[in-house]
Amino acid sequence: MPKPHTFPTLFDEALQLNISKLGEWGYLKENNYQSGTVSWNRSNNWGDKWDRGNISIIVNMRASVPYVELNYKFNDEPRKYKVTLVSIPSNLGKGKVWYFLCPNTKKRCRKLYSIGGYFLHREAFNDCMYESQTQTKKWRNMEKVYGCYFDSENCYKELYSKHFKKYYKGKPTKRYTKLKKIIDASERIDHNDIQRLMIYGA
Repeated sequence: MPKPHTFPTLFDEALQLNISKLGEWGYLKENNYQSGTVSWNRSNNWGDKWDRGNISIIVNMRASVPYVELNYKFNDEPRKYKVTLVSIPSNLGKGKVWYFLCPNTKKRCRKLYSIGGYFLHREAFNDCMYESQTQTKKWRNMEKVYGCYFDSENCYKELYSKHFKKYYKGKPTKRYTKLKKIIDASERIDHNDIQRLMIYGA
């Protein structure tokens, strides 16, 4: 009997807690103590959305050792634990750059992934991969050359979303400039070239 094919768990599909988002949402202000909820959802190509999960958090920046406390259920089992927050001086000379300190690996990281019920550093998990690592050589070559073509649809959606800011103080935002660059590059690509690459790999 042939061995059944196994597929790796993908970091891209796991719930992720991003410290950059905590900063954007105002949790990482000096001497702040704030509670809230972090939610995740997924959408399809038709614009339908559904919830993937949510957790309650408390961020304590007043403590001698700042931390974020996570409170949620995994398979109906309560989970409540703290993740230490650590910082280093910004290389721009302004303020600090904050990191999670993984409770398992004790490594600094900007993202925690929930695989198996706990939010941890990526190196805490075995046999997990990023989606790009599972792609064939042909697909990687195509992504390298024509990645902007496949990314352009999502760029359009973000660019024309309701609250997207194209300009700040009269100047194009970095995000707007990046999206425009991808869209402009995608429009210069010949669709026939992509079809040939998919079929022949060159």
